[in-house]
Amino acid sequence: MSRTTVYKQFIALPPERLWAVLGDLTRWPEWNPAVASVALRASPAVGVTGDYLPAGGVSAAVHGRLARPFRITACEPGRELRIEQPEPAGALRISWTLRARPGGSELTQRLELDGASAPVFWQVIGSRLQTDIRISFARLAFAAGLAPAPDAIDVVIAGGTGALGRHIAADLACRGQRVTILTRHPDPALPFPQIRWDGRTQGEWVNALRGPGRLAVINLAGRLVDCRPTPRNVEMLRRSRVDSTAALVTASTTLDRPIDYWIQAGTTAIWSDAGEMRCTETTPLPVGLPQMTGVAQPWEAAFEGAAAQRWIILRTSIVLDPQARALRRLIALTKAGLGGSVGRGDQWFSWIHIEDWLAIVRAGLGLDPEIDLPNGIVVAATENPVRNRELMTALRRRLRRPPAPPTPAPLLRIGAVFLRTDPALGLTGRHATSEVLARTGFRFRHPTLDDALADLLPR
Repeated sequence: MSRTTVYKQFIALPPERLWAVLGDLTRWPEWNPAVASVALRASPAVGVTGDYLPAGGVSAAVHGRLARPFRITACEPGRELRIEQPEPAGALRISWTLRARPGGSELTQRLELDGASAPVFWQVIGSRLQTDIRISFARLAFAAGLAPAPDAIDVVIAGGTGALGRHIAADLACRGQRVTILTRHPDPALPFPQIRWDGRTQGEWVNALRGPGRLAVINLAGRLVDCRPTPRNVEMLRRSRVDSTAALVTASTTLDRPIDYWIQAGTTAIWSDAGEMRCTETTPLPVGLPQMTGVAQPWEAAFEGAAAQRWIILRTSIVLDPQARALRRLIALTKAGLGGSVGRGDQWFSWIHIEDWLAIVRAGLGLDPEIDLPNGIVVAATENPVRNRELMTALRRRLRRPPAPPTPAPLLRIGAVFLRTDPALGLTGRHATSEVLARTGFRFRHPTLDDALADLLPR
């Protein structure tokens, strides 16, 4: 058996600057916290051996007892470094490749585990080495001396410690922008400045919006919708979004000048269970389910009055990311033999690959010279939504699982109680696509579900 993942990231430094850190394996723990220590028996070169210990007591104990020394199998300064670690009944191979690109470099990490032990060591080591890998790439960039460019945008991300916030913070930092995170719960593991706020009231955090240069706000603040649809939970979902948006809008009106760019999060779930209706930026809103339309409509309404020159309300569909809760839950169910269609199976599933979502946000910040997004609503969803049965078929095919019986709606509702989630998240759907992106010439890197899953899931 073998499992392989590939991650890529643009970094605004030339390859030789990145190689000063990347090529020194003893500095690996400096930028990837999943690695506790590295020792080499000689200077890096093909054939040189060494030892590394993963972070974490259990992982370090298992690896330290069972693993033999790794060997450098490729070392081309400024371009490629590859190591191979023998494992019991298998091998771990990691390579890092640098390619010069206009304004910087493209860094590619490829991780492969093969042999009979691959599934076990994937859980013990492989998955940890790539957790928050984009954050690790940002640490690498900072260790290599990346500093914001003179014309960098000061980007303030509300809710920046969440899944999407971590992605966009790291991506923008790697591209030489200044990133500051507003959060209720600062994460000491993140390599970005963080300012505590309560998401409701004005405070010292407003000073983060008073810089002299170009300023951008990305508002992603809000509780996860993956919870039981009780009146109390729905109210908490609504308030976490409305209050934080209102606080930012109020702060913007106290500034000396309008905010240059504002990306305001929204959701395609604002159309609730849309059936066969095709939803785009101009589609009227229904009176829908309380945990969907009832949260999303006031969330968008709270943005009214924001002092911003360029702004978009980004109605985001399900973002496909291997670490996101939605995709992880679908993968777990499929692996457990529950990969059949849900309910009727004909409900629409609108989605977007994380790389395409990041590209849309960058365009909204004026960082893509080829894409000019107008002020207004933008739907962040691929051009090719699929029905639920097509989604589950694609997952089974990618995960090599046999056909599975459908999950009846009553059974899903019972299971949702134990999983503490909302069954409507699986039983409803909408066909959402963007007319605005099509008009601007935006091109999706991963337009089809099969292509997206092939990129995101281990090969």
